[in-house]
Amino acid sequence: MTIYETMLAQYNEEHGTATPNASHEVMQQLVLAGLNRGGFFKHAAFYGGTCLRIFHGLPRFSEDLDFSLIDKRDDIHLDNYFPSIVEEFNISGLDVTITKKEKKIFGRVESAFLKENTEAYEIKFQTKKTVKIKIELDTDPPLQFNTEQKLLLQPYSFMTRCFTLPDLYAGKMHALVYRAWQRRIKGRDWYDFEWYVRNGIPLDFNHLQARIKEFSGQDVDKETFLKQLRERLATADINMVKLDVVDFITNQHELDIWSNDYFLQLADMIKFV
Repeated sequence: MTIYETMLAQYNEEHGTATPNASHEVMQQLVLAGLNRGGFFKHAAFYGGTCLRIFHGLPRFSEDLDFSLIDKRDDIHLDNYFPSIVEEFNISGLDVTITKKEKKIFGRVESAFLKENTEAYEIKFQTKKTVKIKIELDTDPPLQFNTEQKLLLQPYSFMTRCFTLPDLYAGKMHALVYRAWQRRIKGRDWYDFEWYVRNGIPLDFNHLQARIKEFSGQDVDKETFLKQLRERLATADINMVKLDVVDFITNQHELDIWSNDYFLQLADMIKFV
């Protein structure tokens, strides 16, 4: 049995049954392991929904791997670490291909925060079906965030540098309030917002301010941010919000309570660092 097959069997055992996203999630861990072998986390940190799922147990599936340099610099690029990723998959019994993703093929919602110096690539391998995962690196990040080392045990024991929970929260709230929705609301942002509030995580407003300033050019205080948040929560089509997230969760009854008023009450419960 290959390392990949062993990880897949263990994943399914831990979750009680074979899940449609098992291969994808094992693949995500193999990417992290390959990046670690290459020394990537000396210079970069993991953030976003997949970070929240892998290291903090977020109960929804998350597709992509998002990374940020910890300092602004122009000499660190994802393709420097492709050999380490490919080697990790080979050791695990899989062959992969890595291709650069052209920005023009991203939907407007997903590309709203992509900057010219954001690198995006797609990794895929073939099992019974093709499994693909997108990885992105922000090489010119908004700063004022903190990181911590989080342990993974498979395919070997290693540490991954991650944004701390308050700073993960800040990134999520920036996406929820300032993301260009276009035709489809990203309900996964709403789901994660609910998770942060329910788990009592404080929001790092300094990092949120830095993100708003970097991407929107606005100097926003807490009162203004909360006003903008409530406006977005009050006016969104809650059915569209649910529609986006429903395929990413196993217990759809979690959404039964969702309403505009429910999220407005959650907004009143936000804690700040």
